[in-house]
Amino acid sequence: MTEKKSQSGVFKKFIIALVIVGLILLAFTGFNYYHKYFGPNVTAKQEYLYIHTGATYADVIKTIQEQDMVNDTVTFNWAATNMNYPHRVKPGRYHLKEGMSNRALINMLASGTQQPVSLQFHDLRQKEQFAGFVAKKIEPDSASIINLLDSASFVAKYGFTTDNVYTMFMPNSYQLYWNTSPEKFFKKMYASYEKFWTPERKQKAAALNLTPQEVSVLASIVDAEALHDAEMPAVAGLYLNRLKKGMKLEADPTVIFALNDFTIKRVLNKYLSYNSPYNTYLHTGLPPGPIMMPSVNAVNAVLDYQHNDYLYMCAKADFSGNHAFASNMADHLVNAHKYQQALNERNIKR
Repeated sequence: MTEKKSQSGVFKKFIIALVIVGLILLAFTGFNYYHKYFGPNVTAKQEYLYIHTGATYADVIKTIQEQDMVNDTVTFNWAATNMNYPHRVKPGRYHLKEGMSNRALINMLASGTQQPVSLQFHDLRQKEQFAGFVAKKIEPDSASIINLLDSASFVAKYGFTTDNVYTMFMPNSYQLYWNTSPEKFFKKMYASYEKFWTPERKQKAAALNLTPQEVSVLASIVDAEALHDAEMPAVAGLYLNRLKKGMKLEADPTVIFALNDFTIKRVLNKYLSYNSPYNTYLHTGLPPGPIMMPSVNAVNAVLDYQHNDYLYMCAKADFSGNHAFASNMADHLVNAHKYQQALNERNIKR
């Protein structure tokens, strides 16, 4: 009897030991599972993970490894595989937070929950400059953007030509995804353009016998001429007066644009004969496209121009950035002589 009790006690101890070992194994397994899925793993070495269009899971894991984005690549790969992420890779710009778990990171990547890019642009002179600026913010390169800007068939879908398509881009703040395609980028810009050109603004343009594109072309000249926004409506009024009279605009910034030399501070007579459709000293009317990206203030200044009788202007001799306006050539020559004298005194020859 004593022997049976002894055997029973040993058996019970054995069972208890097994239970304890089982609990320890279960606890270890649970901790290991928790660690792989929910434990902190993302480092603070990179703020964003960029996944390019067409990238595979192998590309993603390579980027994560090379840029030290996680402390433990093995557990990330284990979790990603178990969550079927290799078959759910989505391109985009993903914001990484230090201490994120594998599960949180993989859920973000698999769902395509990326952080939008903030895009702000203004005062960009040329299409190439604009394309280069945008390409630094989103995935498409500048060549893919330029190709669409220079595609007559593509821009015609939006009612533009390759000369005036630059007027479609309204200076503003935009939110868009990093992997936005060039085509979707244009679509978003056009939506903003359409929103800006309200029926009221279109009516004002029609009253000037100008299309919205022509308003923006004139606004680009106004913007280039007027250093101070307060002077824009007066400058716009002057140019509209010249257009109505069939006079050449004779705007110095158009010559500088035609020459593609933005270091010029003094437009000399020898520049005025440069053969270009953008040279308003040679050609009557508006140039075929804008000479810079006009500000919203400049566009509004054309639409709400100052009614005046000005036909001439030149920079003031005090170099304040303001202009001396005149309604006749005699007064203009006096103003121009003062300014030329001021340039000579400062030895500004070019």
